[in-house]
Amino acid sequence: MKPTRLLILLVGVLVLAIGGFALYQFVLGPTLPPSGVATPIPVLSTEQGQAAVSGETAYPSPGQTDPASAAQGATEPTPYPAPQESAPQPTTGQIVFQIVSAETIARFTIYEELRGSPKDVIGETNLVSGEILVNQEDLSQSKVGVIQINTRDFRTDDDRRNSAIRNRILQTDAYEYILFTPQTIEGLSGVAEVGKTYTFRMSGDLTIREVTQPVTFEVTVVAESPTRLSGQASATIRRSDFNLIVPNVPFVANVADDVKLELVFVAMASQ
Repeated sequence: MKPTRLLILLVGVLVLAIGGFALYQFVLGPTLPPSGVATPIPVLSTEQGQAAVSGETAYPSPGQTDPASAAQGATEPTPYPAPQESAPQPTTGQIVFQIVSAETIARFTIYEELRGSPKDVIGETNLVSGEILVNQEDLSQSKVGVIQINTRDFRTDDDRRNSAIRNRILQTDAYEYILFTPQTIEGLSGVAEVGKTYTFRMSGDLTIREVTQPVTFEVTVVAESPTRLSGQASATIRRSDFNLIVPNVPFVANVADDVKLELVFVAMASQ
């Protein structure tokens, strides 16, 4: 083989190797580890919680990168700071419950065809935080605070899929948290009773990466005791509404647009 052809061949192999490595890093490369469960945004600090999600504060909301840090090349998002002032306290008849991460699961389910076979892909994490204000004397006055879900901890049954979700779909290095900010609760009324099951609809704003869309969850809650709640919330969204694009991966086809979201939770009365 002539030296010129050999040189061209070597250059071609080098370009392919570099391109393959870059593609690997782009889709399947390592991502930042989860920083843990987010500090709950106080449910009684409604105005502060709304401002944080809409970006009206002087600091970034959970999952968003501080512009100053980004300019310096930092990849870690700035953590949500604790309020400087004491949060308002519940009044008589009100109890604040906090989600117990260890007993809670946030889950998504989406259909795909893997190697020609139908499959429901399930991703889960228990890194969830949030607060619930229960008005025992008038449940219609109860509130749910901002729910924060750590995207870096979502796990399916395949490590390569996990990497693709974190790198390309959710871009978890830059957007660590999914946020749900409840706005209204419908169908909840009466007096709180231990042992009773309550069903209602909760509507609010769901933020995934840089996109926020209105979503309504169907919710079931059981008052297991005066200090413990358990329940489940579910909704179906379209990933296209949130600009969630699935990369072209070998052996995967016909990924559905509909995504089922579920939150199976336990909440305990805060001290």
